[in-house]
Amino acid sequence: MKQIDIEKAMPILEREVKNYQVPVVDLIKAQTNEPWKVLVATILSARTKDETTAAAVTRLFPICKNLHGLRDLSVDEIAKIIHPVGFFKNKAKYLQALPDVVDSLFNGEIPDTVEELVKLPGVGRKTANLVVAVAFNKPAICVDTHVHRIMNIWKYVKTKTPLDTEMALRKKLPAKFWIPVNRVLVAFGQSICRPISPMCSVCPLNEICPKNGVTPRKEENSKVQEKLTMKGLKLMSWNVNGIRALEKKGFVDVILKELPDVIGIQETKAQEDQLSDAIKNIDGYNSYWFSAKRKGYSGVAVYSKVEPINVINGLDNEEFDKEGRAITLEFDNYYFVNCYYPNAQSELARIDYKQGFNAAILAHCDELRKTKTVVLCGDYNVAHKPMDLANPKRNEMNPGYSIQERDDMDKFIAAGYIDTFRMFCPEPEQYSWWSYRFKAREKNIGWRIDYFCVNEEARERVLDADIRQDIMGSDHCPITMWLAK
Repeated sequence: MKQIDIEKAMPILEREVKNYQVPVVDLIKAQTNEPWKVLVATILSARTKDETTAAAVTRLFPICKNLHGLRDLSVDEIAKIIHPVGFFKNKAKYLQALPDVVDSLFNGEIPDTVEELVKLPGVGRKTANLVVAVAFNKPAICVDTHVHRIMNIWKYVKTKTPLDTEMALRKKLPAKFWIPVNRVLVAFGQSICRPISPMCSVCPLNEICPKNGVTPRKEENSKVQEKLTMKGLKLMSWNVNGIRALEKKGFVDVILKELPDVIGIQETKAQEDQLSDAIKNIDGYNSYWFSAKRKGYSGVAVYSKVEPINVINGLDNEEFDKEGRAITLEFDNYYFVNCYYPNAQSELARIDYKQGFNAAILAHCDELRKTKTVVLCGDYNVAHKPMDLANPKRNEMNPGYSIQERDDMDKFIAAGYIDTFRMFCPEPEQYSWWSYRFKAREKNIGWRIDYFCVNEEARERVLDADIRQDIMGSDHCPITMWLAK
């Protein structure tokens, strides 16, 4: 398919995103005509969610009545006010220096050109273009990763960097789209045309989009969901990387939206007495916790709509159980085993410990499967095959992809257990964990280290399995499996 018809696509998307959440800088522009506020909000918004930026400026602007109010605050004071925006310490330095630079270079007035704005601390071309367009309503093309990515998906440009895309669009994009293109494509890119598993089936451009380099998300349409709900149990697993931190990011809302029958969580990093009532008592769920003896480390938990017959904490092995790595719930016709496997660590310092844990889990599951189906979920901390991580060659000697760990996973599968995700999806580039560094999730440079496995005898009970890359909040995303009742 040829490049997208931009004259047709942009008006469709402008109508589509009209009722989406307004980006914070546009909202500030709608509330005030003060360019300095748009500039500050734009600096804060870099690599930060809009809701976090909005909260930060809500705290900052009442204290700073004008740009020069930033000069009256120390860097530490500004950092405390704007936390937890991304890179808040650096941004605090930029903001504290901003009034002096504006005074010395531009006589105290915020400039209205890209060439001048980039001379200010913390301002790159993306920020400068956005300020020119939003604060001054002048033609400018703000290209962030969403604009760059989507324009290449559309084959409207063929570029390698956002800067290349900006320069190409300046030559090609009709002037009437210069100002709205960032607002529209950011909203579109965050909601439908996501970097990972875009929702092509509900996209208003589905019929005219070239889909260059895109792997559409497997859709969970209502008919499929209804059929699965009638036949099966919805099981979830999620390494939350700190349940108390994720509580602030909407963990309870995710549970009440997804409504799994059972969800296992790993790396809770909390003792039960450190948890809020809201976390321990989610409406409609029983919760069960097995924490590490060391505070702020490891830990697993399970939420279940149905009260289990029995709960087994640990593996009856103090070496592993003191780290809170396994919890098993017994139900009428299956066991739900939730595990947080050890990380082998740098230079494989804990490889012996991990291999001992692998053997203990296998023995545990082998004993359980004698009487009932075994569902083993969790963060296994290993990418099994080359297709399960973005850079296999580079990681062959590293923890999570060492030959010892892959061999143990081979042994586990050979012992009669099934990687349920691969029953339904043979495709590469399907990951469940991404580093927080280098925009890894945005670029989908990740690892698939979270699994639902079942014993071979239960193969016919597995109705579906998926990776929920659309759910944010942790460096891992949740995974799901449907088990016949």
